[in-house]
Amino acid sequence: MYLVTGATGGLGRRIVRLLRERELSVRSLVRLMSNYAELEHRGSEVFIGDLSRERDVQKAVQGVQYVISAHGGEAEAINYRANIDLIDHAKAAGVAHFVFISVLGVDRGYEDAPVFKAKREVEKYLQTSGLNYTILRPSGFASNLLPLAEQFRRTGIYLLIGDPQSRTSIVSTDDLAKIAIESVSLEAARNQILSVGGAEILQRQEIPRIFGRIFNREPTIINPPLLAFDATRSLVGLLNPKGQESLGTLRALLANEFFCTPAETERIESLFNLKLETLESFLRRYLSV
Repeated sequence: MYLVTGATGGLGRRIVRLLRERELSVRSLVRLMSNYAELEHRGSEVFIGDLSRERDVQKAVQGVQYVISAHGGEAEAINYRANIDLIDHAKAAGVAHFVFISVLGVDRGYEDAPVFKAKREVEKYLQTSGLNYTILRPSGFASNLLPLAEQFRRTGIYLLIGDPQSRTSIVSTDDLAKIAIESVSLEAARNQILSVGGAEILQRQEIPRIFGRIFNREPTIINPPLLAFDATRSLVGLLNPKGQESLGTLRALLANEFFCTPAETERIESLFNLKLETLESFLRRYLSV
């Protein structure tokens, strides 16, 4: 039995789908008001709970062999505390392997980025927990670009904040789901930290060009400098200091490069016996173009 947190998110939903396609038992931890009908339809056990409530976490891990922590969010209670509780109760319940979805660049010391700080502390806690683990550090999820692609389909406009030549390697969310599932049974992935990117290193300005090829239209790129984002963030801080803090993660993502080296990509393809999908291939599959 697998437990998947964040099961209604872009990655978690794909993990549950793939587990059920392989006829493996899975328990999806979901919030009451989330959209979990598809998970039930696919045969997942649905556990309605709240990750910020330790009692719910404790109950969710009972009878589970594997945990895949795929939830996210800005709140410290979810990104940090819930994962610590999940690790503690997984260990107490005798879980055999814990997979944690972290983020590429988490070890760079971004002090102003709450998500990066929380995930790095969870990584360190998991490494010393005594559990068998795999920590996956993905770059951006390809599925996160689907809404932007649909917007581009309607308008032809793409907003690109910051350096258009900044590099990224966006991972197919389907590939990441496969890697997360297979990490629990792959000896070479045990107690490892693995960086996971896409099949190619792209400049950010290439993303609207890919959209343009898919929809056969010339992209209109709006490219405000990072200073404009910083000014907006400062203004938000005058009205809502918490809001300014939460934008720190987004600023880190906009201001820095997040890509895997060719050697890291080759390692993932070799370990998991797969050929990583390109961003354009992923988008074409989901956009039916």
